[in-house]
Amino acid sequence: MSQPVTGPQFEIVFDGGSLGNPGKGYGSYEITSNGNVLQHIRHKYGDNVTNNQAEYQTLIEALKWLRGSLGESRSAASVTIFGDSKLVINQVQGTWKVKNAGLQPLVREVQDLLSGFGQVTLAWHARANSVKRLGH
Repeated sequence: MSQPVTGPQFEIVFDGGSLGNPGKGYGSYEITSNGNVLQHIRHKYGDNVTNNQAEYQTLIEALKWLRGSLGESRSAASVTIFGDSKLVINQVQGTWKVKNAGLQPLVREVQDLLSGFGQVTLAWHARANSVKRLGH
């Protein structure tokens, strides 16, 4: 039986989209720990980006930032991830198949980034929660 992770706890809220689908991609994420905002950033991904690609890319950017910040200590960290994309949450968890070949490498990258953390929880939340935290 595995022991619960008792190290630092982090929360990631992410959201991505595109103006047109495909179109100009964008995304925002916020990383907090104990109620303190560690990082809140908005990215632009250029033209010809789908909404789903922007969602994945935003989560990847957040995970890379947290991973880089924590270094080797990430193996003791607990990360809870909230997003309003049922597709991303369910595909990363392996609940839904990844039928789109263009999303398959993005799913693998997220899963690889997640594997370095001690404990990971992915949860869907309503769009209103993303808007409240991220402003879009």
